[in-house]
Amino acid sequence: MIDESFHLTPLDVRRYDFGRALRGYNPARVDQFRDQVAEEMERLTRINQDLDSKARSFHEQLRAFRERDKALNDALIAAQQLRGEVREQAEREAQLILREAQAEGERIIEAAKSDVRRMEQELDNLDRSRRTYLAQMRTLIARQLSEVEASDSQVVASTLRGAGSNSSGSNRE
Repeated sequence: MIDESFHLTPLDVRRYDFGRALRGYNPARVDQFRDQVAEEMERLTRINQDLDSKARSFHEQLRAFRERDKALNDALIAAQQLRGEVREQAEREAQLILREAQAEGERIIEAAKSDVRRMEQELDNLDRSRRTYLAQMRTLIARQLSEVEASDSQVVASTLRGAGSNSSGSNRE
């Protein structure tokens, strides 16, 4: 089991004194091994620091990516909402245009019906005027004809009287 509170640095390894004992370890070999352990610890410490630095960088990048992902998701949601709002607005405008077109169509139809009624009345008035005119012309022509006939009768009667006076005057003679 490793004790987490025990931290050994390369400097601790270099300064550690094993003490001297009779028939103990070879001091030169212990010093050499201590130097190798210290160098390896320095190398591992540098690697560990590099890995910690990279891990911090990766964590920072991950945080940035998560922020970008959140921003993209927010933008996507906003775009979807905007699309829905634009669609609803377009539908409202289409309905408004349709209602306006229907109202305009109904207005045009009513105006056309009114024009037709007005024209029918004018046509009826013109027909009445034509009939009145024809009746007046017939009356006038009939009067003129009777005047012509009366005038012809007078001419015939005066001719006959004039011829009869000539014959009665020749009888008198």
